[in-house]
Amino acid sequence: MAAITASMVAELRARTDAPMMECKKALTEAEGDLARAEEILRVKLGNKAGKAASRVTAEGVIAAAVKGDVGALVEINCETDFVSKNDAFLAFTNALANLIVDSNPADVAALSALPLSQEGFGPTVEDVRKGLIGKIGENMTIRRFQRYAAGGKLAHYLHGTRIGVMVSFDGDEVAAKDVAMHVAAMKPVALSSADVPAELIEKERKIAAEKAAESGKAAEFQTKMVDGAVAKYLKEISLLDQVFVKAPDGKQSVAAMLKDKSTAVKAFTLYVVGEGIEKKVDDFAAEVAAQVAAAKGQ
Repeated sequence: MAAITASMVAELRARTDAPMMECKKALTEAEGDLARAEEILRVKLGNKAGKAASRVTAEGVIAAAVKGDVGALVEINCETDFVSKNDAFLAFTNALANLIVDSNPADVAALSALPLSQEGFGPTVEDVRKGLIGKIGENMTIRRFQRYAAGGKLAHYLHGTRIGVMVSFDGDEVAAKDVAMHVAAMKPVALSSADVPAELIEKERKIAAEKAAESGKAAEFQTKMVDGAVAKYLKEISLLDQVFVKAPDGKQSVAAMLKDKSTAVKAFTLYVVGEGIEKKVDDFAAEVAAQVAAAKGQ
């Protein structure tokens, strides 16, 4: 039997974009014949990973893992909501959340290089990802993650698999969990007004100025209108200034609730699946019409 060398595996992987271990298995089955090994892989995986790479992944799952005072939130994307419910896809996402907690990767590239085996794929996260693409038939990408390890306590909340929140805090755990749920519902941009990015404030100020100018009022009144609009905007998007969703009187702010509970929130992360990703909208009727027109032109 022909010896399977690393260079042979590398060449087959370059041809097919298949996971390394799958390439080795195919070469072994083909007794070292590269052409035959490529045929085996195309039958088994269809080279789906390479073909899928350009497809939009705007669906997916948010997963969380917490071990003591270390936690992580991660978003993994796929193409359809159907695949986001696939057991293998969910297992992959949860495995990555735990890997981030345990291994502290610097970024997505470092995470992709970490050791992982699943469904017979491996030995790295990237190999498993490509293997699952071939098996399931959809593109999937590791979009982003946030790891907390600065000490203190952590609370998290997952709204299904599409919204995830991690909160770093000191104090009461119930209050922190309530804050995590509040964040999922109200989607604040920053912890406090002072933390809101300057570009967002400037954008809001510009919009407010245009609206004030349309009012036709005197300049000094327009200035007050702009300042008032910006102040209202900051209150609406800053966690501590927002009205707490569970406030008995409908008025108590998150900051006031936390003060009552002797609790301090130090930071939070909110992930919403596919947020900011432009989804492809398929026009089925137009597609059928185009196919009919093409057929008539033949």
